[in-house]
Amino acid sequence: MQPNAALPAAIGPEPGLAPPREVLAFKLGAEEYGIDILRVQEIRSYERPTRIAHAPAHIKGVINLRGVIVPIIDLRLKFRLEQAAYDAFTVIIVLNIGHRIVGLVVDAVNDVVALGAAQLQSVPELNAGVGSEHLLAIGTLDERLLLLLDIDKLLSGADLGPAESTLQ
Repeated sequence: MQPNAALPAAIGPEPGLAPPREVLAFKLGAEEYGIDILRVQEIRSYERPTRIAHAPAHIKGVINLRGVIVPIIDLRLKFRLEQAAYDAFTVIIVLNIGHRIVGLVVDAVNDVVALGAAQLQSVPELNAGVGSEHLLAIGTLDERLLLLLDIDKLLSGADLGPAESTLQ
């Protein structure tokens, strides 16, 4: 199999063009993940959300972000990783996902990196906390490996309910 042959169209190079893909790199434990920078609205220091009764453990609650109620999801808990203590490096990445605004709690934000088509590899089938269906590709940057998340698939479904009810 040729590198990048199985990548989704959104990842692979366009015919005649291979622009770099910019991703926000962040840490969860010892691993480094990436989200398309165009989905990121802002990065905020962690603040304790208001808990919602009977919500799954990975949904920490909601915050009021300039008049918009934003659900906050702890990716460590969603990926079934050990729970980390919230410290000065813990941040909330606020994302625009369709007609929703969602906050993700991560251990730390590293940087924004540009990845060209040659740096994107297809995801092998894994039996892990983060299913391969939630990964777009694996980015390689020198000695770093970035697991690029398909944030639409990761946060779709029962976690947040219908899009219309999340953002008003």
